Amino acid sequence: MLKNIPLYIGLRYTRAKRRNQFISFISAFSLVGMALGVMALIIVLSVMNGFDREMKERILSVIPHGYIDQLPALKDWQALSATVEKHPDVIASAPYIASSAMVSYAGGFEAIELQGILPDSEERVSIVNQRMVVGDMAALQPGEYGIVMGRLLASRLMLTPGDKVRVTSPEINMTPMGAFTRSRSFTLVGVFEVKAQVDSTLALIHLQDAQKFLRQPGVQGLHVKTTDLYSAGRVMSELRQQLGEQQYQVKDWSQTQGSLFQAVKMEKIVIGSLLMIIIAVAAFNIVSSLVLMVADKRSDIAVLRTMGVSARQVMAIFIVQGSAVGFIGTLIGAVLGCVIAVSLTPVMGFLESLVGLQVFDPEVYFISQLPSLLLWTDVVFICSVALLLSFIATLYPAYRAAQIEPAEALRYE
Repeated sequence: MLKNIPLYIGLRYTRAKRRNQFISFISAFSLVGMALGVMALIIVLSVMNGFDREMKERILSVIPHGYIDQLPALKDWQALSATVEKHPDVIASAPYIASSAMVSYAGGFEAIELQGILPDSEERVSIVNQRMVVGDMAALQPGEYGIVMGRLLASRLMLTPGDKVRVTSPEINMTPMGAFTRSRSFTLVGVFEVKAQVDSTLALIHLQDAQKFLRQPGVQGLHVKTTDLYSAGRVMSELRQQLGEQQYQVKDWSQTQGSLFQAVKMEKIVIGSLLMIIIAVAAFNIVSSLVLMVADKRSDIAVLRTMGVSARQVMAIFIVQGSAVGFIGTLIGAVLGCVIAVSLTPVMGFLESLVGLQVFDPEVYFISQLPSLLLWTDVVFICSVALLLSFIATLYPAYRAAQIEPAEALRYE
């Protein structure tokens, strides 16, 4: 019977009415604060996970998983491609030439990333051909100087298929007449849209046209697609050892785009840490409510001690009470947070249609709705931290309760 006393009395104190209404208010405030903190943290981290997923699905579906370059140029790319594709985790490879450039039309100028590709080979490593809005990648024919652009880039220049644009290379040619930049007219033959940053920066031309325009004797290197996006680092490392580090420059997407995703990860950590303060404040409220409860229950504690309840059991009573408040608040917050995180995208879409406003303009954010991805690892971690803070918050008040002497507490009763 005495073994169950801490659990029984602790839970009874949790649901019993207080003589002091202020104590009840502090206890309720602690529970609500814990619930709001857990709920907010789950929702915010789910949104951050959603943005991270959208970026990876869109950006990494366009850019290659790996790059194999050779300076000053890769001349026998067919032999290298055959060697690379023998690796069991490599799906395909395609030659490319990349350079920054300037494109102009009707008085407008835009800086672009110009890539020379072979349409048939590039289709095996990129989804651009599957996301063509106008035209087709097959329209890039050698010698015709056609160009394919992202939708936002073509929109800013107010281009339509068939329009001719002027592409200027950043390289400067020295002639007896002075220094001149190299430029050439290209015809817009297609527009793609992948709803990512590349829509406003990327332009594609045929590989042979790029070799003539950029005066490249061979190709810059190979684009490589692996079977698993997240194993690209390992695969490219194995290819680096196989091909030789001194002869080729081998990189994977984490080296070219890794800073972007590291920034998202760091932002998630920082925002999570800041929101964790809400849970910490709720835990401090548990300390306040228990300190007041101990002061209010001094006579009850003294009676229990005279009946044979040990100091350790008294301490356990208030640990149970404070932990129960933390557990209930965490449970409520976790349930609400999970429900809202799962239904956030359709709810936001309904509210936008209801009020006639669009929170995310796809022209600016490349997304049209608020993404949300609930990860159970995040939920478990948040709930574990909340319960741990709740438990730690009960230790000092419970210790003070265990130090109360029955004679002192009952002297003036």
